[in-house]
Amino acid sequence: MNGNTKVDLVIRHAAEVLTCAEEGMAGLGVIKDAWVAVKDGRIAGVGSEKEGSTTINLDDARQIDATGKVVAPGFVDSHTHLVFNGTRVEEYAAKIAGSDLNKLIEMGITAGPNRTIELTRHASEEELFRQSKKRMMNMLEYGMTTIESKSGYGLTTESEIKILEVGRRLDKETPVDVYNTFLGAHGFPEGMTKEEYLRVIIEDMIPKIGERKLAEFCDAWCDDGYFTAEESEQILEAGLKYGMKPKLHADAYSYIGGSDLAVKMNMVSVDHLNYTPVEVMEKLAKSNVTGVLMPALDFAVGHTKPFDARKMLDLGMNIALATDLCPACYTESMQFVINLACRLYKFTVEEAIKAATYGGACALDLHDRGVIAEGKIADLQIWAIPSYVHIAYELGTNIVETVLKDGEVVVEHVKAQ
Repeated sequence: MNGNTKVDLVIRHAAEVLTCAEEGMAGLGVIKDAWVAVKDGRIAGVGSEKEGSTTINLDDARQIDATGKVVAPGFVDSHTHLVFNGTRVEEYAAKIAGSDLNKLIEMGITAGPNRTIELTRHASEEELFRQSKKRMMNMLEYGMTTIESKSGYGLTTESEIKILEVGRRLDKETPVDVYNTFLGAHGFPEGMTKEEYLRVIIEDMIPKIGERKLAEFCDAWCDDGYFTAEESEQILEAGLKYGMKPKLHADAYSYIGGSDLAVKMNMVSVDHLNYTPVEVMEKLAKSNVTGVLMPALDFAVGHTKPFDARKMLDLGMNIALATDLCPACYTESMQFVINLACRLYKFTVEEAIKAATYGGACALDLHDRGVIAEGKIADLQIWAIPSYVHIAYELGTNIVETVLKDGEVVVEHVKAQ
């Protein structure tokens, strides 16, 4: 029976609706032969066609027929380096071929992050915006409706601000929600000691970025050869004074206490975690800190110690999957990340989907998305597959047919039946 409340749009007859609202990382909350109603950019209700609705008029609204398809929350990518100039494709091709990188240097091609820093510093804001928007709109085509964007490829106050300004423009001028993270502590600029640069971050970068309200989060790379746990704490405490919530790159190539610091500071997220000890995983499981894992990065760099995802999940950690889109890990597809998580890192399909939606929202401290439930933002995607398990099975295909952002259709493909 249909009720009297009028809504703007109803997605009808979906083979499966994945609410992602059940407790636990595997709790997809699958409703079969289902509908989702949208009003004023929010989800007005969700349920089965058999039961209908006693409060919502499902028939007097724009209809989207999802017969034989799957409806899921929009993906939330909680770790990207979206804004950068150029690529490191020559370096990547040389590495996968086992070639000598010195040959690139002889050709005048800088390798590693310094290459990206050099290119990004010299790019105009307009050029950075153009390249980053292209990447981001491709991500939207793959079902991404919310993206975190880190700075860190400038390492000067001026260029870090430029990167964050581009992130703000992307948020305002595109359908995707973009949340900025200040990551000046991504490395060290040439010609400056770590101690000197630490003062620049804390005394110059953070105040200027904070006063302009350019970032929601502050991040640091806590690892051997980068910043110690003590230095990272100084940076993140400085960010907190300007309202930037703490996140952390930690345990990617060593364990030096970064993940412990995440628990101590009750961070929004701690990311990478390749070398995190089991006893620290247990502490994270008892905390509110979300662990962000990036199988595409491990795949792209041939990481010698992939993260122990199965142990983390079994201990009850809250997990997010992210692309880590950057010059060293150039993927725009969360679907590819899910493929890798399931096949290489022993996620179940249910856990991978939950981590790419609800988990990503948790890792950005967003409680208004990542699930399909009444009152949440109507960020939705429709997959042209008969059951959600196909997302792990179909390798390299884009299963997305339709994407809705704030209840409006922003991507619409015609898929062959």
